[in-house]
Parts: sequence; C-alpha cells; structure tokens
Amino acid sequence: MKDKKPTPKQDIQALSYEQAFEELEMILRQLENEHASLEETLALFERGKELVNRCTALLDAADLRLHILSENSDEIETGGEN
Repeated sequence: MKDKKPTPKQDIQALSYEQAFEELEMILRQLENEHASLEETLALFERGKELVNRCTALLDAADLRLHILSENSDEIETGGEN
C-alpha cells in the first residue's frame, strides 16, 4: 500500500511546523520509492521544496522571537542599561 499523497491544493502557509515536517517526511519516503513516475517525482520534489521553505521560515521566526525575548530579559536584568 502506498503512502497517502499530499494534498496539492492545501495552503502550505497554514501548516504548523510539525504538520509541514510530517508531510515532508512522507514525501521523502515516496521519493525513495523507485516506482514513482517522473511527473509524480517532480510534483513531490516541488511540494517538498515548498515545505522546506515553510519549515525554514517558521524556524527563523522562532529564532527571532527567542532573540527578542533574550534581549528583553537582559534589559530587565540590567535595568535597561546597555
């Protein structure tokens, strides 16, 4: 039985990091399948690239939030002095 195919019309921007990563793992398993047609392989690769971009954007946003929170915490501890 084949893995469930990703929903091509699903808005990637609406996916959480966990959802995007899970779908990316599924796509990787499908790409490892030697029985996929060229067209299917290209569609999976394209979707996978979009999912990687989504995961990267979410990680970058989380990193920025942590940086801001860390700076705010440092300012509180030092009384706002730099």
